[in-house]
Amino acid sequence: MRTFAKALSLLLVVGLASPVFAEDAKPFADAKEINLLNLLPPPPANDSAQMKAELGEILTIQVTRTPEMAARAVADAEENVWRFSDVIDSPKFTKENLPKFSAFFDRVVETEGAVVDPAKDVWKRPRPHLYSDLVKPIVPLSKSGSYPSGHTTVGTLMGIVLANMVPEKRAAIMARAWEYGHNRVVGGIHYASDIEAGRIAGTVIAQTIMTHDDYKTEYEGAKAELRAALGL
Repeated sequence: MRTFAKALSLLLVVGLASPVFAEDAKPFADAKEINLLNLLPPPPANDSAQMKAELGEILTIQVTRTPEMAARAVADAEENVWRFSDVIDSPKFTKENLPKFSAFFDRVVETEGAVVDPAKDVWKRPRPHLYSDLVKPIVPLSKSGSYPSGHTTVGTLMGIVLANMVPEKRAAIMARAWEYGHNRVVGGIHYASDIEAGRIAGTVIAQTIMTHDDYKTEYEGAKAELRAALGL
């Protein structure tokens, strides 16, 4: 248990220190183009039966998650495409080896915040630990609105884009993207409906930015670099 505690503490520090993006990373879209307030239903009311059920799910996971599940959730607090390294499974899948790919995904990640944060600020759904002191998150805390989940949005978005680049691994990549979102519930920082909304948001963002000329140009360069590095 001591070894796990040390590892968990280290991962928390890493999570607090990330994500780090290039200073000139520019989003491919923003909330003016993709207004989630018009696309998603509002979150469950604080006094609703659904809210109570979702809180119950978090509390159940809190007492049943394994050390492996907890460590995975903490590690997934990072918001970057390198969390997919376990499914890409190549020593070449690194920022140093893939500069075009890395810069492209910096922009993809920045797009999530530009679209999601304004909606969070309007809905202001309280995080589980702010709604109930019974919830003890194991990932870095946040006071931003809980709905929709930004991590899930970006995980879904990254998964769709990466799966398009490496269709040979589409099923594994999308399964990993779904796990990435669910790990926010495992970590005690989001409700199930936050995750569902994040998956919808990520899909909408992906479909929208794919139509942009700058996205198309940078995507092709990043895809070519990645596939060459992977020998595909």
